[in-house]
Amino acid sequence: QVQLVESGGGLVQAGGSLRLSCAAPGNSFIGNTMGWYRQAPGKQRELVATIFSTGTTDYAESVKGRFTISRDNAKNTVYLQMNSLKPDDTAVYHCNLQGVGMNYWGKGTPVTVSS
Repeated sequence: QVQLVESGGGLVQAGGSLRLSCAAPGNSFIGNTMGWYRQAPGKQRELVATIFSTGTTDYAESVKGRFTISRDNAKNTVYLQMNSLKPDDTAVYHCNLQGVGMNYWGKGTPVTVSS
């Protein structure tokens, strides 16, 4: 019922930046925990960043200082600003919404970082 749509992925050179967006209709994000996950070929899905309904954020150690997760409830959108990108950041990035009795995933947007 809740449709999450990611955008902003693409091909970027190492050291560059991308901003991923995840949008949902209505006020789906309000009061819920949002997260960005990524999965590289042959690897397990990794939690990259989380933003809670309070605005508190958490990051994987590998992206601290480089990635920033934010949310705009008025726009029903969560963002992942990715700076200083590395080839190891290459993966399909998925948006996730978790709340009471709900767990939704976007289809993903691929990010490729060339060296």
